[in-house]
Amino acid sequence: MILYAALMFLTSALLWAVGALIYRGRTGLIHDYHQMNVKEEDLPAYGRAMAAGLFVLAGSFDLSGIFALFGENRFLSSASLAVLFVGIAVSVVLLIRAQKKYNGGLF
Repeated sequence: MILYAALMFLTSALLWAVGALIYRGRTGLIHDYHQMNVKEEDLPAYGRAMAAGLFVLAGSFDLSGIFALFGENRFLSSASLAVLFVGIAVSVVLLIRAQKKYNGGLF
């Protein structure tokens, strides 16, 4: 489980870094077709909303990795995966809501 935890922490660090850049206004890191219909004045709010989804995803990776560090029993492994899947689901919902609000749809 140490390898799993290290992978979660590494992935989380990457997501935190990209999320921070997007939050600070580097919306160019988001693919162009995802922001085709976003108005210029809405770009900062769009970046913050998309970054929030990435922060939730990164946090779920961190929590999943922390649970994995505590041991390899069935309960902790299940809790680790449950935290990961719930975090992914919440993150996807946040990202879809941001896309619909600022872009008018997913694509």
